[in-house]
Order: sequence, then C-alpha cells, then structure tokens
Amino acid sequence: MADKHEVPTILGGKNYDSPSVFQPANLLREARRQRGLPDAAVPAVCALDPDGDIVRALRATGQARRAAGWACYHTDMDVTEHAGSTIGIVGLAVGAPFAVLVAEQLFASGCRLLISVTSAGQIASVAPPPYFVLIDRALRDEGTSQHYLPPPLFAEADPMLADRAFAALAARAVAVQRGTTWTTDAPYRETKEAIAAARAHGAVAVEMEAAALYAFARARERAVLCFAHVTNQMARIEGDFEKGEADGSRASLDVIATAAWACGLT
Repeated sequence: MADKHEVPTILGGKNYDSPSVFQPANLLREARRQRGLPDAAVPAVCALDPDGDIVRALRATGQARRAAGWACYHTDMDVTEHAGSTIGIVGLAVGAPFAVLVAEQLFASGCRLLISVTSAGQIASVAPPPYFVLIDRALRDEGTSQHYLPPPLFAEADPMLADRAFAALAARAVAVQRGTTWTTDAPYRETKEAIAAARAHGAVAVEMEAAALYAFARARERAVLCFAHVTNQMARIEGDFEKGEADGSRASLDVIATAAWACGLT
C-alpha cells in the first residue's frame, strides 16, 4: 500500500537536467527508413492547428501541399505560402502531450519557430469573441509540463518573442490581446470552482496546450509562441464557437505570418 505522504509520480523524481534515452531524431530516422521518406527539413516556421480549420481551408482552396519529408507517425504536414512566409502546418495535434510530441519532432526536423493557434474558451470578458490572445504565461494544470520544468504555477513565453510579435500585430490592427491562460488536460472538468480559481490567477481564457509548449520551449531553448483564439463561452450560449470568415483560418494565418516576420523568420 502506498504511503499517503508519497509524492505523486508526475511530480517526483524527474531529474530535469538528465537527457532522455528516447530521442525524437532517432524516432524520425526509423520512420524515414520504414516509409522510404527523404531526409528533408521542414520549413523554418511551423504552426500547430489543433482544431484543423486552417488545414481544411487550405486544402479546400488548393493552397497547401504535403510536406513529403515529414516523418511523424501520427500526423501529416501541410505547407503553404502566406504573406511572404512559408509555413508548415500540423493539424489536429490537440492537448498538451500530443502538442509537445509534435513540437519535439518539428525542432528535430529543422523548425526554428513554432506558433500554436488554439481554440480557447473565454474566462474573462476582455472583448466579444472571436479574438486572439497572445499568451504571456499559462497556468500549469496539465501533466506534460511537469516533465520539462520544476513545478511553479506558470509556464511563460519568451518575453522578447512575445514583445516583437505583439508590437507587429498591433501595428497591423489585428484583434489581439495579451494575457494569461489556463491550460487544462480535462476540458469537461471545467467546473465553476476551477474556473474561479483560474480567474483568480489572472487567466482570461482556457485552452489545452500552452503551458506544456512553453515549458518545453524553456527547457529545450526553443522558440515557441502560443496564441489562444477565443471563440466560445464553453457552449453556454446559442451560436457559440464561431470563428469568423473561413472558420477563422485567414485570420489565424495572418497572426502566424505576422509573428514570424516580427521574429525575423519569413
């Protein structure tokens, strides 16, 4: 019988400075071998599209091509050109574990900047949805970040990247805020009490990936920016989850391309 005072495994014995035995580059090597894929780099700018709306819109209009050298077992990559940027987009990588699994493989494949644009629920009414929030920090209520960084409450964006991206977006009159989000592994456990606790910590929206991606970025010294696309009030009103024109895909691509340009990658 476990000692009731024993630290849960997810918080104990992480040895944060110790390298992993299982490395993404080695996995990708074997995937390329099995599938006969070329050893080709992905674009320098990549994006995560957890809802898949960007990918679906690009495919429907013939504006995407498949990245032949992307060796992930679980996903496909679509490549598009937008506002002078070549962007590799991975759709449907939902949730902290999946997002970071893909992020590890992207940076092992040549990515230099990763931008996540995820649908989010409104916690504090800072504007009428839909709008974007550049996530400065995320409340760590998920498990993946605990494997990358010791357990302070928040995982934070690189302030230099965030400042550059926000200034560029503001100059182009994009509907974007800055703020804190709450990252959860359990969207259907967003109770009144949990929402109130997140709001007390300054969260303006709830999503499922940012804390883990920022913890990964800090631990691995990678360039990652996360945006919450606030589209809903958790289905508590009729007509919720509307993202705007083309399911918000054009607006999301504008955010990604502008942030990439601001960070010196086009």
